[in-house]
Amino acid sequence: MALSIGIVGLPNVGKSTLFNALTKAQNAESANYAFCTIEPNKAVVPVPDVRLGQLAELVHPGRIVNSTVDFIDIAGLVAGASKGEGLGNKFLSNIRETQAILHVVRCFDDDDIIHVENSIDPLRDIETIDTELILSDVQIIDGRLDRLKKQSKGDKNIGPKLVEVQNLLEHLNTGNPALTFAGRDSDFMIEFLRETSLITSKKVIYCANVDEDGLSEDNEYVKTVREFAAQRNAEAVKISARMEEELVGLEDKEYEEFLASYGVTEPGLDKIIRTSFHTLGLISFFTAGEMEVKAWTIHAGDKAPRAAGAIHTDFERGFIRAEVIACADYLKRGSEAACRTAGVLRSEGKEYLMKDGDVVHFLFNV
Repeated sequence: MALSIGIVGLPNVGKSTLFNALTKAQNAESANYAFCTIEPNKAVVPVPDVRLGQLAELVHPGRIVNSTVDFIDIAGLVAGASKGEGLGNKFLSNIRETQAILHVVRCFDDDDIIHVENSIDPLRDIETIDTELILSDVQIIDGRLDRLKKQSKGDKNIGPKLVEVQNLLEHLNTGNPALTFAGRDSDFMIEFLRETSLITSKKVIYCANVDEDGLSEDNEYVKTVREFAAQRNAEAVKISARMEEELVGLEDKEYEEFLASYGVTEPGLDKIIRTSFHTLGLISFFTAGEMEVKAWTIHAGDKAPRAAGAIHTDFERGFIRAEVIACADYLKRGSEAACRTAGVLRSEGKEYLMKDGDVVHFLFNV
């Protein structure tokens, strides 16, 4: 499973700078004017996980394969985007299929970097983006409602479904995201939301973008974003997109020294991915052999057959059992054989709930 994250925000808040930094490539144009990003940018980024390297030192595989995250950056949205203002609304379809939204909010003062509203106000900026995303979803719902109304004339079973969609529309029109709609857990609505891919039905991570001076301690802008996120039961992260961009291309030692000079212990990429995994309830398991050591992404609570299916559908269909070693045990013992001798290699069946860091060998028959 590839984790996909859509990046949204007003123009000139640091979205493209962050994209450059996160993807370790200067492939999203950055400039000090609005609408500099006029085409959607997508990059596949490896998920950092030190355990992969540690396992590889023991196994000596032909290659190391990380899990990946797809980052999708679109043009900045402005007030009126849903009515054609600016350029951002044109590309919203590119983030409808993502699993989560990273909402970048400017949280620093700098007279040399313009702001479309000519002032810094995180709550106002968040509200602007939220409104445009909701209005974009309203357009989708309006189209579906028209279709359901036509169908209901010849099918009485459509009536209850029509009511559910009308209730969702009313919820959106009062300024609330689809994620908070009380009726979203009905069988029909679960399928409806899956089909429509409403942007406001996705979980949001608020990314407070600060300058270097704001890294050591939260400024008032960041505190405001964190409080707002808490009210929404959402996650908030603080990064300096400009600093992260400066890290691109540095050697490991220089990289670590640069982070330390700002009192930062975790790079922005790691922080965002870690938060994304937590927000979406994801974990990683590993396969380790002579050919490759590889990380796989699954949902917390997935059972062994579903995890096997992440590798290949045949593995799930013909699942027999899973031989499982906790990563910590593997690193401590040094090899699969040593783990087997020590009794820490377990044979698990179809009901086994996968744990983060499991090193697994699946047995199957098709």
